[in-house]
Formats: sequence, C-alpha cells, structure tokens
Amino acid sequence: MKRIVSLLIITLYLSSSLAAQEDKGEQPWSVNEATLVGAGGYNIKDSYLSPLKYTGWGLRILNERMKMTRLANYNVSRQQFINLDLAFTRNPAETASSFAGFADYSLGYHYHFLPDPNLKILTGASLKGLFGFIYNTRNGNNPASAKAEIDLNLSAMAIYRLQLKEYPVTLRYQVEIPLSGVMFSPHFGQSYYEIFNLGNNDGVVLFSSLHNKFGIRNYLTADFPVGNFTIRAGYLNSYYNTDVNGIQSHIVSHSFLIGFVKEFVSFGGKKLKKTNSYNSAYY
Repeated sequence: MKRIVSLLIITLYLSSSLAAQEDKGEQPWSVNEATLVGAGGYNIKDSYLSPLKYTGWGLRILNERMKMTRLANYNVSRQQFINLDLAFTRNPAETASSFAGFADYSLGYHYHFLPDPNLKILTGASLKGLFGFIYNTRNGNNPASAKAEIDLNLSAMAIYRLQLKEYPVTLRYQVEIPLSGVMFSPHFGQSYYEIFNLGNNDGVVLFSSLHNKFGIRNYLTADFPVGNFTIRAGYLNSYYNTDVNGIQSHIVSHSFLIGFVKEFVSFGGKKLKKTNSYNSAYY
C-alpha cells in the first residue's frame, strides 16, 4: 500500500512539473523594447590627434530590446542594444574643436536568478561591435582618427520592482566590462594613406584585453507609467581607455536619457487570437 501511495505521489509531482514547464513554454513571451534620447557631457582625448583632453557635450539615441529564449527552460534572455552618439568638444584654451561620432551594436544573453518575487538578477555575456571617428578641426595632415572594434563583454543586471504608494516603478542597473576582442589602431604618426594606399598595415589590427584596454558601461533606468504610456528615464556612464601602438585614447561620457517603452508579442494569426496574456522578460 505504501509503495502504491508513493508511486501515486511521484506520478502527480512529475505531471504537475511537466504541466508547469509546458505552460511556461506555451505562454507567449513579449518583447520589451525602449527607445531613448538624451544628452550629456563628454571628455575625449586621442593622442594620435592631440595630447590634450577635449571636453564638451553630446547627443545620444539608444534602442534596447529584451526577450526570453528557449535556452535553459526559458531562463535565459536575449538583449540587443543599438547606440548612436555624436559629440562636440573643445580644448582647454578653446582654440580648437573636435567632432566625434560612434555607432555600436551589442547582442547579449543573460541567465535569470529570482531570489525574490520583486527582484531579478541577470548574469551573462555580450558581443559588441563599434565603429566611430574623432575629427579635429585644427589638424592638417592627420585630422581624423577612426575607431573600430569587436569585444566580448561580461554583463550583469539587477531589476527591481517596487510600489511607491501603489505607484509601480521598475528600477534596473546594468554593468558591462569588455574582456577581450580585436581592434583597429594606426601606429603613432602613421597616416591612413600609408595603411590603405601603400599597404603598410602591419600591427594595425590587434588583440585587445585588460592589458591594453579598460572600459566599463554603467546603465541605470527607472520605468514608470504616465497615463497610457510607460516612460523610461535613465543615466548612462561610459568609460573607455586604450593604450596601443603608442596612442592613448580616453573617452568618457555621462548621458541623461528619456523615452518610451512598449511590450509586444511578435506573432499573429490564430495563435495570437487565442492569447489573453503573456510573460515579460523585463517586468
């Protein structure tokens, strides 16, 4: 009799576990997308162009998408960033100016830990590609410096939901640090004409890691409802420093951002019509 009862309990447990897993997979996952615009201060130095630090302001546009994947029984999310920023800076004496523009795309995967019903801890890695330039209006022979790189980043995130007198607010902090990658850099004093026209390109594509490059991106956001919309306000701090081929680069930015968030399910037809609810990777 005891054996029969034990087998019955085990059978019921396995059935409920399978049903829960099936519901988790069948319940659709939404895409959390946010587009933000912002402005802030920039501090830029590139010794290929000038030994001085140039400071000023810049504009930024940021698009982010997050969605759960099937990996590890729907415990891993995918995050995509598209970032565009443009900065205008001047030297300390205000006798010369420079323009800088950067575009980067990153794709990351994070495993979700749920230590509390209102708290998510995410850890993982991301692959990031960046292309940009710094143009100095004072230089004649070498007026511009190009930036191109691909990095493998370590990434971690904490998302916390709280109620402020029945007003819901979702806070998020994310940090990313480049671990290793490849980057492009001319040698000090070497012109781009030598590299691309004369073929003197030895050592301009090199391995980067913590020994010659350090960077960190801190991203803090708050989501809150305003009428029928969800607003996301954020602060992004980016620090970037390299020392390669006799050239030191230093790019620091502080951006304050604001924009809209939307959640949507990326399928249609009969499956969508039968769906009354969805799971969110973010909230």
